[in-house]
Amino acid sequence: MSNEHAFLMKPKVDFCFKELMEDEEDKQGILDVRVFVRSQAKGKESTLEQKNQEEIGQLDLEIQLASFPLWPERSAFYLAKMYAGAIQKGQSYDVLPKCIHVGILDFLLFEEDEEYYSRFYLWEDTRRRMYTDKLEIHILELPKLAKREYPQTELLKWANFFRAEKKEEFEMAAEGSSYIERAYERLTEISADDLKRLEYEAREKAIRDHSYLMNYNLKKGLEEGREEGRKEGREEGRKEGVEQGIKAFIEICRENNMLREAVSFKLMEKFSLSSESAKEYLEKYWEI
Repeated sequence: MSNEHAFLMKPKVDFCFKELMEDEEDKQGILDVRVFVRSQAKGKESTLEQKNQEEIGQLDLEIQLASFPLWPERSAFYLAKMYAGAIQKGQSYDVLPKCIHVGILDFLLFEEDEEYYSRFYLWEDTRRRMYTDKLEIHILELPKLAKREYPQTELLKWANFFRAEKKEEFEMAAEGSSYIERAYERLTEISADDLKRLEYEAREKAIRDHSYLMNYNLKKGLEEGREEGRKEGREEGRKEGVEQGIKAFIEICRENNMLREAVSFKLMEKFSLSSESAKEYLEKYWEI
């Protein structure tokens, strides 16, 4: 097979992402000065903020493909857990390090905003006074890159690298960046590894199957509910079919290790349930 058509893994598939982040040079590229930019001040150009490993302290770097409406709650939970776990009994609070959670998302979290990159601190609402700089959350929304043109920065190059699928897209992202060029070389290496390719393809298949089964069981449950209602001509039949769909949906979510809170939100969204009804269904079917 020619290099032009050689198989390349997609960095946004979590198996490939983890493999790349095991390389210290790739990881340092993400932490590099050119990646974490200051929020743009009104009427001023963005400036770059120097960050090295000591200044960052602890970092939780994640990539998420499927839509996850409760991502803010999830990221805040793991950031708080990381922060609380950094201190031992008897130690002073001054040992607590800066903790950063970075979420690279292949779905839109802030649809109303044009920016593909968001950075969050703990601020006072009126005076914009920072409460502490020890906690940060960074969000990159990859789908926005296909809809708009953004100023060329190192951060944009990394974002384009993560969403790339074709050889020319990787090469364009790596142009002029030694860190991304190294990540591309590493990607080529692991893509050529037959064993890693098998693991990657198994993970990609699992992601596809999970998405399909969730949608299939939801559709099947709703169709059965409508059919049962038509056959019996009464509301009880419709409810029974819908309940079977809800049961199947919960089982699939649980088997795929989704957080219970996220499943509750999805039940409310897909089945038009109240929070109380979603909670009742979870209590009924979560442990079956």
